Amino acid sequence: MATWTSSAAIGQKESLANVIERIDPDETPLFSNAKKEVTKAVFHEWQVQELTAAVDTNYVNEGADFSYANPTATTRLGNYHQISAQAAQISGTLDVVDKAGRDRETAYVKVLKSLEQRRDIEKSLFKNEARSASDPRKAGKILSYISNAVLESNSAVASNSNGSAAATMSGTNDALALADIDNAMKLAYDDGGTPDMLVMSPANKVAFSDLSSGSVVTNQLHMTSPQEAAIIGSVSMYLTDFGTLNAVIDRQAPNTEIHLMDSDHYSIGHLPNRMFSVTDAGIVGDAHRFAIISEWTLIMSAPKAHASVFDLNTS
Repeated sequence: MATWTSSAAIGQKESLANVIERIDPDETPLFSNAKKEVTKAVFHEWQVQELTAAVDTNYVNEGADFSYANPTATTRLGNYHQISAQAAQISGTLDVVDKAGRDRETAYVKVLKSLEQRRDIEKSLFKNEARSASDPRKAGKILSYISNAVLESNSAVASNSNGSAAATMSGTNDALALADIDNAMKLAYDDGGTPDMLVMSPANKVAFSDLSSGSVVTNQLHMTSPQEAAIIGSVSMYLTDFGTLNAVIDRQAPNTEIHLMDSDHYSIGHLPNRMFSVTDAGIVGDAHRFAIISEWTLIMSAPKAHASVFDLNTS
């Protein structure tokens, strides 16, 4: 008599894990490390104050009258908010039937759409794009504010570096060198910045780890007492002459440039209750429509505190 096997039997229950695995990465270190500010207008403005250059001749005669000089006027900068939206439509039936890995489909999809939007914002921060008041409004991105950059021939930072123009990226691409990072760090330091994040793509992180010189690139920093990293993301440390850079891998970063960011001097602004807010678009037939909305902008509170390396040919 033939063996009675599972392939012949009727009535077996399906085996479906009650956990849903997400493969697509959702890490957003540039967005996550930015301070968040509530703004009040579509065009948000801020002021930057610069001190006069230091001199080594600050001495006067005893009893002499003072030499009067007013401080340098502030620079007024601004950026537009752009609206990011992720919408979905869930049938009434799908929301109530028994499902593996989640309860109500609407709540589950809202989480997914919020993660997708966070990644979209992260990716857009790297885009070489100037601010625009025309519909759809666009926020000026990092490259439109950077004034300190290590460049190859024919490339140039954005004119005025105030968000109103994109950078010129037409130079000959070259391999990453530690000297590029050191020179960019010095540019920011000379202007009063202290970058602490070296934001780079996975390919550039591999190239960075392979570099060697008198300054050692290492994945570990030995200390007399343990210290936890304060930067969100995958981190290694590079000790430059002007401070420590935390090398942060960002999957959304392009391979053509890396950014040295001073986390004290950039933030994400958003209008009140307009950051990952849920907008109910109502019931249409037997389906529930909704959208995740963020009306946000990039605030580069001190553009000279940051620096970049352009024209990399990492692949």
